[in-house]
Amino acid sequence: MFKELTKTLDNSLNSILGAIIFYTIIPIPHHWVKNFQAVARWAPLIGLTIGAILGIMDQGLTWIGFPISIRSALIAALGLYLTGGLHLDGVMDSGDGLAVTEEEKRLTVMQDSVTGAFGVMAGVMVIILKIIALSSISQDRWWGLMLASGWGRWGQVCAIAFYPYLKPTGKGAFHKQYLQVPEDVLGSLFGLWTITGLLILLEPEKWLFRGMEGMMAMAIALGVGFWFNQRFGGHTGDTYGAVVEWSETFILCSLTISILQEFPN
Repeated sequence: MFKELTKTLDNSLNSILGAIIFYTIIPIPHHWVKNFQAVARWAPLIGLTIGAILGIMDQGLTWIGFPISIRSALIAALGLYLTGGLHLDGVMDSGDGLAVTEEEKRLTVMQDSVTGAFGVMAGVMVIILKIIALSSISQDRWWGLMLASGWGRWGQVCAIAFYPYLKPTGKGAFHKQYLQVPEDVLGSLFGLWTITGLLILLEPEKWLFRGMEGMMAMAIALGVGFWFNQRFGGHTGDTYGAVVEWSETFILCSLTISILQEFPN
């Protein structure tokens, strides 16, 4: 029994290390064992971690004295750096694909290493909207960053689980192959709501607003994945990345709604 538990924990740790390597540029010692087969199940956890890092950096920039607009731009840039631009690349490739009217040519265009005008515009829109949204969030910015990063990647998990993969091979094909449904979807959903629940326990007077934030984030994450499925008839590795970035962007935008900015401190 003890050996089986130890083996399970070792496999989980190896898979988490694989997820860190796959989704971020955070260095991991080469001699540590890594497993890349089921990294998608840990994507929301990686998102929460990235959000926490960004929140800590944002607080540090606040102490130094940077104004909110500069902090927001630096945090958006740091977020891109930590992921190596992995998901933004998906935004740009998906943008180029959406610009193609002939559906049978979309995947070919998305595989082209040259980014077109529509892809560049999509990438710029995501960056600008994130900076503007962050500049409009004056309190609990650390929580907004964790909320957007965690739920954005849960949207990716749902896109992998619920919709067909459009290519026989590709950088996202193994996600579909190794994701366990519904266990991985429900497990990460439980984890995200657990974090929200713990925060409510610490600040019970804000329970309604925290619940509203979580519900909006979950709806946005599901909606973005559904929208891309409707447009493409399925998903690719590029649209998985686009789901993450656009979900993050719209979640941050939703947090600027006046009622959420006016709850008592």
